Amino acid sequence: MEIGTRRILHCNVTVHPTAEWTAQQFREAIRSDHSYQFLVHDRDSIFSTEADQTVENLGLKVLRTPVRAPQANAYCERLIGTVRRECLDFMIPLGEKHLRTILQEWICHYNHGRPHRSLGPGIPVRKPQAKLAAQTNRHQIPEGWRVVKTSILSGLHHEYELKKVAA
Repeated sequence: MEIGTRRILHCNVTVHPTAEWTAQQFREAIRSDHSYQFLVHDRDSIFSTEADQTVENLGLKVLRTPVRAPQANAYCERLIGTVRRECLDFMIPLGEKHLRTILQEWICHYNHGRPHRSLGPGIPVRKPQAKLAAQTNRHQIPEGWRVVKTSILSGLHHEYELKKVAA
């Protein structure tokens, strides 16, 4: 997750994570033209010296959190809690592939449709929207427009947007 924008960059699932698998996830998540300076992670065994070396080869400095201090990585802890509360507490994944599908759809919603209070409230990646004419009453739907609802995860969440009515 990018701390400044709250955008989730990469997500993958495996039953048995290893240090080698983790290093590969870093290679897939961090583009060559990145502007990041640090990668913060805890002291789990999947973050081996080889995984740290992979991150350093990508041009980042590795910052390890102190032992038994989950508050030191509060952004990650909060994200994991949000994924659980908003998604996984309401769905039963039937396998690794199903879990990956669920998380991909939820992450798309998280990045593009879900308001984030820490962003004022804002959305990490805004969709381009059509310009609305100035209106006198902001509590009414403008003439020629309608509200469109999109269901996320079979109706667990919804996104709403204004769409121009076809002529």
